[in-house]
Formats: sequence, structure tokens, C-alpha cells
Amino acid sequence: MNVHLLREGHPIIKTGILLAAFGSASPLGEKALGLFAEQVRRTFPGIPVRWAFTSDRVRSRLAAAGKKTDSVKKALCRMGFERYTHVAVQSLHLIPGKEYEILLEETESAAGEGGPGHIAVGSPLLHDSADVIRAAEALLRHLPEDRAADEAVLCMGHGTWHSGAIGYQALSEAVAARDDKVFIGTLEGGRGIEHLLPDIAASKAKTVWLLPLLSVIGTHAERDMAGEHPESWRSRITAAGFACRPRLVGTVEYEGFARIWLEHLEAALRQLK
Repeated sequence: MNVHLLREGHPIIKTGILLAAFGSASPLGEKALGLFAEQVRRTFPGIPVRWAFTSDRVRSRLAAAGKKTDSVKKALCRMGFERYTHVAVQSLHLIPGKEYEILLEETESAAGEGGPGHIAVGSPLLHDSADVIRAAEALLRHLPEDRAADEAVLCMGHGTWHSGAIGYQALSEAVAARDDKVFIGTLEGGRGIEHLLPDIAASKAKTVWLLPLLSVIGTHAERDMAGEHPESWRSRITAAGFACRPRLVGTVEYEGFARIWLEHLEAALRQLK
């Protein structure tokens, strides 16, 4: 059990897990997060699992739909009120960017405002060079099975102007070293689609598979990546003369990615002992 008395006269330890994701208001995204949470429960039986969403916009959209969600700070303070003493917070972000920094700030703030006395944070997906290699191999294993060898794949991440964007570059290089027709781009930052279309053309590919490099399927994947409007990546790829085949699967559904996050969570739980 996660709650036990160490010895007579000593305080009870109550351990919990808080999963922190950007969030999603779409049914596909909610389903994927639920499946990941079940995987966490199977891996760490007996430890309660909670959620926090780091996106203010996603939380507002869910609130408007009558679905209550918490920020990292609010979730931790709520767990403190419920007498949790030890909590492992696992980031489901891809890189240590601004969202991850905010997560760390809210964790520190909660610790001083009624949150659990012992909190450890699990690293995002691309924490170090070993994670990058494992993520690259996992990404390639999860490419569409019916993709032909001469077809290109473009993965769209959120991106950032934060220094953590180097993680996208590292992943791109690791993937390209294994398959030079797989490209990593981002909505924000210096890896926009306009920089990648010439490289895709140079690969001589006629078809481009379009995949989200996002934890779950939400607005960015459905609208900005695969949408029908002229500025979507799908439309711009088609306008450039390629056949485009979008595939809506979030990275939290990739078994290889999930394993990396779970190992980071396991490391955070060890810190609490």
C-alpha cells in the first residue's frame, strides 16, 4: 500500500503521482491520456494517479465545457490538503522548455503553500542524449506500416524560442542519421515548415506522411497540422505539389516514448524514498 505507518509515533507517509501534460480538450486526446494513466497505474500499483494541465487555454476550454482540471500548483495544493506527503510529478512534455520551467516554478511554489512536503519531478522526454537516441528509435518504430521507403515523413512539434528547442534539433539529427526521409518541424521557433519543404523536395519524395510530434491530439494537430484551411501544414504540403497523408496519433500513444516517461517517473519516485 502507498499509505503506511513507519513506526509508532511517526507520521504516516502517503505517496501519490501527478501527471503534468500540456492538456487536451479533444475526445482523442482525453482518451490517450486516460490510456497512459492506466499504464502508469499498472506500472506503479497502489499509488494514486492525478492529472494537471499546464496550458491555461486548455483548462479554460475544459472549464467552459463543465470539466474541472487543475494547474500543477493547484493540484499539488489539493493533494497536500488530502494529506499526501510524497508526490512524484511527471512531466509529459517533450523538451525542457518554457512549459517545463513553469511546471518547476509551480512545484516550488506549491511546496511552500500547503503542498506535500516531499516533491520530486520527473524529466521530460528529451532529457539527455541517451533519451534522444531512444526517442529517435521509438519514433521510427512507430511510423505508419504502409509508408513506402521512398515516401517522406514530416513530424510536427509545438516548438519554442526557448533554449530547450535544441532538443528538437538533436532529435532531428538522430532521426535523420537513421532515415534521411524523416523530418522534424515545429509550429514555433526556427524549424517551421517553410524551412523544411525545400529539404523534402530534395529527398525526391512524392508523398509526405504528416504526423504530430505532440503528446496528444488536440487543436494543433487537428487544425494547424491536418486542417483544411490554407495555412495548415497539410494545405501547404499539398500546395507544394506533394501528396499528403496525415496520421493523428499522439506521442503518448507511442510505446517507446511512454517507456521513457515511465522510467523518468520511476526515478522521481526513487528520489522520494
